Amino acid sequence: MRKTAAAPLREGFTTGTAAAAAAKAATLYALAATAPEMVEVPLPPPNQGRLCVPVLSAAEDGMGVRAVVVKDAGDDPDATHGARIEAHVILDPAFSGAGPHVLIGGGKGVGTVTLPGLPVPVGRAAINPGPEAQIRASVLEALPEGYNGIALVVIEVPGGEDMARRTLNPRLGVTGGISILGTGGVVRPYSHGAWAECVSRSLDVARAAGHACAVMTTGRRSERLFLERHPFAPELCLVQAADFYAHALCAAAERGFAIVVWAVFFGKLVKQAQGLANTHAHGEAIDFARLAARAADAGADRAAATAIAGANTAAQALALLPPDAARRLTSLLVGDAMAAAARHLREAGLAPLDVRYVVFDISGQDTGKNAGGQDGSILHADGIAPALFSVDSPLHPGAGSR
Repeated sequence: MRKTAAAPLREGFTTGTAAAAAAKAATLYALAATAPEMVEVPLPPPNQGRLCVPVLSAAEDGMGVRAVVVKDAGDDPDATHGARIEAHVILDPAFSGAGPHVLIGGGKGVGTVTLPGLPVPVGRAAINPGPEAQIRASVLEALPEGYNGIALVVIEVPGGEDMARRTLNPRLGVTGGISILGTGGVVRPYSHGAWAECVSRSLDVARAAGHACAVMTTGRRSERLFLERHPFAPELCLVQAADFYAHALCAAAERGFAIVVWAVFFGKLVKQAQGLANTHAHGEAIDFARLAARAADAGADRAAATAIAGANTAAQALALLPPDAARRLTSLLVGDAMAAAARHLREAGLAPLDVRYVVFDISGQDTGKNAGGQDGSILHADGIAPALFSVDSPLHPGAGSR
């Protein structure tokens, strides 16, 4: 039977984009008493585009206006798909001072951060910095020129507490609801088969062009940071392998690559070092007892090792160590990850690869801090030279295919 091509997976939008659209719709209604059917909101970097989002409803609610947007995750198996993301907005134009001011908080169904290690301080609503900036920008777009008052925005998610039980929020110390997330504003379907196929096809292209070194990144941030420090790496050699650790390694070996470089953040390295074939957040959790033992091997004192064993995130664990110990721990974990890579290849009956690592801190942003590798610097870097990317004779167009 002839196979038909699969329909492309449909993209959606994040809870951050939904909250931004609801906040903008509520602001527009408060100003004009008309409920918009659609609103256009800015997307945060790296997309830097705009998205039109349908609005379910907008109406007066007490002293303000409540607007509702239904979260659409596209074809992604997202726990918040179909959720009602609500924004209650109160405008106070009488505020005296240089404005406008947009104050953003979380209400019912939005979790509260109770443990350190997340990008939101303890005690605050679990609205990540990117979505918070997106909400603020969307409201500011709706306010009239010269508005010097306050816009008070409260994001709520009916049923959010139940949704959160299907996520890692409880283990991470986010209680009472979901987190408002969304680095790029849009949701690209997390299909294991589709993404794994994309990794394989990317390797096909690079190998057919004559490259024998592939750089595996876990996403846009790690790719950007790698390129900032290694601008000579050809675009063809960069593969966003995401969480498909074992698959990417085996696919590279099958296609005749000699060298694989992993550009990762510390948290992903920890999971790779545990030997996990897939490092997605919904998979197996970080083994903090094992991490604490490796920290002790790296010279951490008993108090630090004990604290790491009780940590909730890799970021929190790393922050418990001084810079030198953090780098020693990272190097030990790189060795463990290399051993895990060799094991994955051996179990698949494939020849070994030269596996190298460039490991970045948790935040991936140059904040100037100086503790535990939290300043955006490289925690570990193996030798990555331009010669690794020299091109042999290009192969014929189908040479990389399997």
